[in-house]
This record gives sequence, structure tokens and C-alpha cells, in this order.
Amino acid sequence: MSDKPSVLFVCVHNAGRSQMAAAWLAHLAGDRVEVRSAGSAPADSVNPAAVEAMREVGIDMSAETPKILTVDAVRASDVCITMGCGDTCPVFPGKRYLDWKLEDPAGQGVAAVRPIRDEIEKLVRTLIEEIAPEAAK
Repeated sequence: MSDKPSVLFVCVHNAGRSQMAAAWLAHLAGDRVEVRSAGSAPADSVNPAAVEAMREVGIDMSAETPKILTVDAVRASDVCITMGCGDTCPVFPGKRYLDWKLEDPAGQGVAAVRPIRDEIEKLVRTLIEEIAPEAAK
């Protein structure tokens, strides 16, 4: 890994879990970690319940848009994390691959998204301790 680790979060639609994970990592690690998120079949917009759940904890991801997963994004990342959605990610030697098994927030209200948001926060905090411990708050 370089001095500044890079993480890519991937889920199919890049509209809920991967967006929340990227927002948590950017919020908690700041500029000490490079953050990306993408999906193999991006939605038209980020899940409004995910946006609202993150707003409740002081993180604004209302300006985010789902992005398409590219080979270049994987190649540029030190850690690639899929979000338990069976998505495939190109595999390159020397990369670290993780799969976080998380419930899909698609079609759910804010009350159902909150526990997913909170689980993602725990996973992201653990990840920061592993890849950039000086960045943890």
C-alpha cells in the first residue's frame, strides 16, 4: 500500500450500502484515505432512505451519484470491498478483497436503513484501524 491507502466499495446499484460506506470512510478518515464507490449496474440516484439515515448522523451524501464499476477503479485501489450482493469485481494480484455481508436497503424506509448504517460504521472503523490507524477518530 502507498502512504495513502485507497478503498473501493462495490455493490450492484451503488445507491445504498457502498455509498454509505464511502461516506463513513471519508467522514472518519478524512483525506488520509482515498475513497471510491461504484456498482456494476448503477441506479439513477442514491437511495433517499440512505441519504436521510446518513443525514441523521451529520453526514451529507445528497450530492452523490451512483457510478459505474471500472477496471481502472479496481486497479487504483488497495482494498476492494463488495457489499454482500454477489457482485463480481476484477481481481488483480496484490489487492485486498473483502465481502461485507449487509442487508440491502433498497426499497426500505429510514427505520430499516439505520441498523445497516450503524453496522457499516463499525466495519469502516475496523477497516481504518487496519489500514490507516492514525486516521481513526
